[in-house]
Amino acid sequence: MNMNIAVLAGDGIGPEVVDQAMKVVKAIGQKFDHNMNFTSAITGAAAIDAVGDPYPEETHKICMDADAVLFGAIGHPKFDNDPSAKVRPEQGLLRMRKMLGLYANIRPTLVFPSLLHKSPLRRELIENADFVCIRELTGGIYFGDKGRNEAGDKAWDVCEYTKPEVERIVRLAYQYAQKRRKKLTVIDKANVLETSRLWREVCQGLEKEYADVETEYLFVDAAAMRIIQWPEGFDVVVTENMFGDIISDEASVISGSMGLMPSASIGLHTSVFEPIHGSYPQAAGLNIANPIGTVLSAAMMFEYAFDLKEEATLIKDIVDKSLAEGIVTEDIADDSKAYSTSDVGDWLAAQVV
Repeated sequence: MNMNIAVLAGDGIGPEVVDQAMKVVKAIGQKFDHNMNFTSAITGAAAIDAVGDPYPEETHKICMDADAVLFGAIGHPKFDNDPSAKVRPEQGLLRMRKMLGLYANIRPTLVFPSLLHKSPLRRELIENADFVCIRELTGGIYFGDKGRNEAGDKAWDVCEYTKPEVERIVRLAYQYAQKRRKKLTVIDKANVLETSRLWREVCQGLEKEYADVETEYLFVDAAAMRIIQWPEGFDVVVTENMFGDIISDEASVISGSMGLMPSASIGLHTSVFEPIHGSYPQAAGLNIANPIGTVLSAAMMFEYAFDLKEEATLIKDIVDKSLAEGIVTEDIADDSKAYSTSDVGDWLAAQVV
């Protein structure tokens, strides 16, 4: 198969973890005789430093021309610690999502048998945890009107949703639930927020079309508690942008490390595959970052962008083997040796035989 893949390494540990995923991707391409073309592009703080724009037009063109985007992370402390900054790395990420029409973020939460002891939750709570959070990605408070008054002592961020925006993400969530255990949890704050009441109305209107799926509704605060108390009770979760950002990050630590979890952002144009963690600037250049989340994001790329399930399964099996054999970075290493980021990437790629 011919594949055109855009590679956006980004900031912080992004280049390091993307490099390891690329080792695995190239090994898969060689094993399965795929013709792969890779095009690198800048984004985030690196792009601001280079051209003053966190998502340059040239980067967007490269993404639009690609079959898939493999993405690292964005962010830098010099922007985080400067509230007056007019241009920020995260603006590039939001613009990329909007311009590519990436309205759905798919984040699986799963546990690995060899790492159950690394979870902050008791083993008996998480042994069978396996659910997917589907987060609406191009609407809500992150994209609403925002600003401050002239005095600078009042600020606002407007949360807006339309019925079509809600309906398309909820339909997608129902379709995922139909392929899994046929349970959908809708997370909102309908007792307080008008946008949440719209979400609930739309979901209730769609229930009868998906009668084979059990639908439940949870307020976001109750859902946050239940993720800790009973994560095994979820199958597919759907929610709005900000709630999904927070809930999926909370869920990610169930596995024992945020560095293990992949994600896919899908929608109207080219899909983007990235680990859920941030740029972790404190670890940048130290060769200690966990590349597994990015490698598993590459597995999602093969499955969702190219419909190559055998390739995706092989990557996931190799990751399971690395975890079981202790070929891991320091964040999840036991008393045995911790491997460097590049060593883990080399080992994973070598298993593709």
